[in-house]
Amino acid sequence: MVKIRLRRMGAKKNPYYRIVVADSRSPRDGRCIEEIGSYDPVANPAEIKVDAEKAQNWIKNGAQPTDTVRGLLKKAGVL
Repeated sequence: MVKIRLRRMGAKKNPYYRIVVADSRSPRDGRCIEEIGSYDPVANPAEIKVDAEKAQNWIKNGAQPTDTVRGLLKKAGVL
C-alpha cells in the first residue's frame, strides 16, 4: 500500500519534516516515491508547505495519509 507520511530531517532536537509518498513497507526515512511538501514544527507559527495538486492526485489514486499528515493537510486546506 502507498502512504503519505512524514520523513524526519534536521538535526538532533531540531526536527524538520518532509511530506512524502512512500510504500508502507519502506522504513520511515528510507526510499520515497515523491516529495509533496514540508513541515517545520520549530518555526513559530509552524510552517506547512504542500503541493495541493500532487497531494489530491495521490489521494485520488489510493494513497492513504497517516493520521498526522491528514491533520496537516486539513490545516493547509488540501482536504
